[in-house]
Amino acid sequence: MDESRELGTRDILSINEGTSSSERERSISPDTILSAVANEHRRATLNALDNASEKTLEYDVLVDRVANRVRDEHVDRVSDEHRQRVRIVLHHTHLPKLEEAQIIDYEAETGHVEFVGGELERDLLTLIGPYDVRE
Repeated sequence: MDESRELGTRDILSINEGTSSSERERSISPDTILSAVANEHRRATLNALDNASEKTLEYDVLVDRVANRVRDEHVDRVSDEHRQRVRIVLHHTHLPKLEEAQIIDYEAETGHVEFVGGELERDLLTLIGPYDVRE
């Protein structure tokens, strides 16, 4: 046995070691996950990705789906201005936060967004769903 290792500890794979999302060891705090699903735009993003056939969407498709779900309060249909606001806030705020929480992979250069979260994130979205009021 390697004496430099303490008993009872285990190696945790780094995301930078080239492991696939299913092989990752995720050590994310509950606060991080709860914060990630606390915002309507992020919930809409996660729902859109989770409902996609391969858990992956092109950025423009994701923007359309989130814009359709998170509507302006006083507008019956999605306007170009609303869609542009959603595009900006996703790129600069919400996608980086979800990526930092290791729930998505976002490749800004290629425009691919992939859900890499696990069952905990899906369970939270399911639990929150009935309370996520959309008028």
